[in-house]
Amino acid sequence: MISVKGLKKKFNQLEVLKGIDLEVGKGKVIVLIGPSGSGKTTFLRCLNALETPSDGVISIGDEKLDFSNSITKKQVASFRRQTGMVFQSYNLFPHMTALENVMEGPITVKKENKEQVLSKAKSLLQKVGLGDKLDYYPFQLSGGQQQRVGIARALAMEPNVMLFDEPTSALDPELVGEVLKVMKDLANEGMTMVVVTHEMRFAKEAADEVLFLDQGVIVERGTPEQIFTHPKEARTKQFLSLIEQ
Repeated sequence: MISVKGLKKKFNQLEVLKGIDLEVGKGKVIVLIGPSGSGKTTFLRCLNALETPSDGVISIGDEKLDFSNSITKKQVASFRRQTGMVFQSYNLFPHMTALENVMEGPITVKKENKEQVLSKAKSLLQKVGLGDKLDYYPFQLSGGQQQRVGIARALAMEPNVMLFDEPTSALDPELVGEVLKVMKDLANEGMTMVVVTHEMRFAKEAADEVLFLDQGVIVERGTPEQIFTHPKEARTKQFLSLIEQ
């Protein structure tokens, strides 16, 4: 489903990603952990071409971008439709209701039939536990509810892969669980997911594979049990000891 080969990213002289290779099978959940500044978010943003890599090849489904060659806007747009992205900040349109936020993409980008989109949007909001909040505006919703609208909005575009960039980092602790539950449900339904998170419990419970990134490279990768119970690399052990204090 996802293939990444030799992915590099420079910001001026700063090399943030130093040659990432990754294969993700359909229906798999990959969780990226690591310290701030390790390149996790940059990697995620490269996966849907929000950042343009300096070099490397990314394939998602039948779409492929080779960043050693020039790439057109049309290629990027087609590639980006493979993924749905959920950000740290909710990025909802403040003047639109929850329902309108979820409907906006399929109508304006994919030119889908409004009645069909309406039905799908209602179903998705029901799926994330917000069937009774269709007509609420973002300011009327809690952070957790807004983030769940964001997940429904991403799903409305029917992506092959869902990307999550620390989706609970802006939430009050008591609201984290409701968002993680929706993500676990998606994982259980077989959605291919790449998740950057500091929620180690989610990584332990939902991930098929955990990748520990530091200084732009994958230091260690393995099952949750391997990474959290039997890490091999000293840098991984040091990181986990700090976050588990």
